[in-house]
Amino acid sequence: MAFIQLDVERAGEFAPKEKATDMVTNRTENYIDGEWVPASGADVSKVVNPATLDVLAEIRLSSLDDVNRAVAAARRAFPSFSRTSLSDRSALLSRILEIYNRRRGDFADALTAEMGAPTTLAHGAQSYLGAAHLSETIEALGRMELEEQRGTTAIVREPAGVAALITPWNWPINQIFTKLASALAAGCTVVLKPSQITPLDALLTAEILEEAGVPKGVFNLVHGKGTEIGRALASHPDVDVVSFTGSTRAGRDISKAAADTIKIVHLELGGKSANILLDDADFEDAVKRGVDVCFSNAGQSCSVATRMLVPRERLEEAAELAKKVAENYVVGDPTSPDTTMGPISNPSQWETVQTLIKAGIDEGATLVTGGPGKPEGLDKGYFAKPTIFSDVDNKMTIAQEEIFGPVLSIIGYDTEEEAIEIANDSIYGLAGAVQSQDIERARRVAARIHAGHVYINNQTDSYAASPFGGFKQSGNGYEHGEWGIHGFQVIKSILGAY
Repeated sequence: MAFIQLDVERAGEFAPKEKATDMVTNRTENYIDGEWVPASGADVSKVVNPATLDVLAEIRLSSLDDVNRAVAAARRAFPSFSRTSLSDRSALLSRILEIYNRRRGDFADALTAEMGAPTTLAHGAQSYLGAAHLSETIEALGRMELEEQRGTTAIVREPAGVAALITPWNWPINQIFTKLASALAAGCTVVLKPSQITPLDALLTAEILEEAGVPKGVFNLVHGKGTEIGRALASHPDVDVVSFTGSTRAGRDISKAAADTIKIVHLELGGKSANILLDDADFEDAVKRGVDVCFSNAGQSCSVATRMLVPRERLEEAAELAKKVAENYVVGDPTSPDTTMGPISNPSQWETVQTLIKAGIDEGATLVTGGPGKPEGLDKGYFAKPTIFSDVDNKMTIAQEEIFGPVLSIIGYDTEEEAIEIANDSIYGLAGAVQSQDIERARRVAARIHAGHVYINNQTDSYAASPFGGFKQSGNGYEHGEWGIHGFQVIKSILGAY
């Protein structure tokens, strides 16, 4: 799930210039057909600050009737919106971007409050990505042609229809805006269902789209559980495209729910990415950056490299370097500018992280630093210790299962060939990384890693401008730029058109 490498050190580079406003949002309703309307479900979800355990808001969850109303509104709006020009859609996205930049501080404050992102990360990389995806999509629209001539045939790209966007809690703005910008650019109308853990950023999104003048029914927002409302959207006969980011388990459920209506399904799922440090790498720099990437966002990113592969004779060196970096992390109050790691975003995920740390110990990995439980002095909140394991065998649970927390596994290898084999020995194929001072050697190794995107020496500046997707059980389909727009389009051949 989402952003791999804008690490803690670089977060400030992307911070907005304007101060955040005091008010984030008072909204808690659905947004359907251009109006704010109360959800009609029976259940209420509490939005809890994971650092303080304070209740931030109560959101009434949607019923199936709400889903039907939202999808019907999107269906009514589709014929008109699908015929808008590329320039009209670009102008709409530009208005959204302008308002987003003005309110970016509100989004950052919401990220810190509802998911515990440290303020430097929230005002930096987390909120930066909303603007980045909007900007890249606008640029992609400027390069796009909707019709191509092949002989006497016209090959035409058309909007696919009504799109359901189902987004997670770990990088809420990244996931919302990469999907939403692409769908609108393609000419689709949408229904967004955000995670019930982090709905505040989705509510802010609805506010800025309303202010930008998005036509009635083009954008709709419903709240609810993935197992109920997400599944209802995936199986809905009037939804044409489902774009989902989340766990591999949930992705399987989405695929099954969508199967009966044979709709387009894009999945961005889990990962267990490997970071190969070749023997000629600048070891001190590579290990530090590798730990920082793994621990960014408290490890709650699906594409971060949580397996560090090092030459076996340098295992002890790598472990000592990693320990030094990990123990310099400041875990605590995410509103403090000194904090470099906030809490795990919810109690269920905290328990998962604890269970897997214990599994690493039980299966014989060497605990270098960290371990089970909360850091000293942080009894309140869902905080976890920055944890490093060494002497990890790739068959161990911590090397095969996605932990989604601040846990790094260091694995030794004897040859370059073995390193590649270990990197590919996973059900996942979302990302990978190679560290080497020989760029040609790094490229050869990167070409053999079976993953959707591979980083060489942690270079990430073009992240939002590159196709993002995974192999194997990490999903299918691509996001970002023109690749994301194409995911919400269908192709028609008109023979004899010329």
